[in-house]
Amino acid sequence: MIKLKSKEEIKILQEGGEKLSKIMRKLRDAVRFGINSSELEEMAKKLIKEAGGEPAFLGYAPQGKETYPSALCLSINEAVVHTPASEGQEIKEGDTVSLDLGFRYKGLITDMATTVVAGGAESRTKELINITKKSLEESIKECRVGAPISAIGKKIENIVMGAGFSVIRELGGHGVGYDVHEEPFVPNYYERAMDNIIMEEGMVIAIEPMVAMGNGEIELAEDKWTYQTKDKSIAAHSEATVAITANGLVILTPIV
Repeated sequence: MIKLKSKEEIKILQEGGEKLSKIMRKLRDAVRFGINSSELEEMAKKLIKEAGGEPAFLGYAPQGKETYPSALCLSINEAVVHTPASEGQEIKEGDTVSLDLGFRYKGLITDMATTVVAGGAESRTKELINITKKSLEESIKECRVGAPISAIGKKIENIVMGAGFSVIRELGGHGVGYDVHEEPFVPNYYERAMDNIIMEEGMVIAIEPMVAMGNGEIELAEDKWTYQTKDKSIAAHSEATVAITANGLVILTPIV
């Protein structure tokens, strides 16, 4: 069941989302050679507390799994998503680092992600990150009252495949607000069944293209949290939370 948000709730989500975006920008700028992921985890917790919110991921138990052990997801190179930052992995020169953070503010949750390289990057890696971000920016433009959810994935898929990369098909965006994950599922590719799910006023969704340099097939890593590419190709992740309103689209978490 899709849970629509009121105008008052969307205002709170926008306030929280702007705070989250500022936090994410600081975390992105802190990524460098030699820093440990646990240092970024502590930084995330500190910034969240200072902003008057709570970490939405820490202690979250999706689909009956154990509680998630960190506030920040920090996934490196072939890791696509969900690596706990609390694992304390040192970032190396040239690592591709995806940061994913959920923020609970006044009881409501926003979610966003960005990918950055620690130090210098090969041109193809830079293109991967840029295309992932571009597919997010362009797919957001498809969000309006009366449009099908399928339009989002169609736009992402066209941009990603046109650049010679692969969409991660098993993972995708989702509703958000009252909980970390809500309906509807938002595929990052065209899914005909999603033609029948129509965007309406009050819908709040996290759109999050996940893109691989290789074939896009993934597997669960030994830590039982991280999804990584099977062929060990580098992946990138970009995410924003948006609201569908009668007056148009509202980007709740300004893209970083």
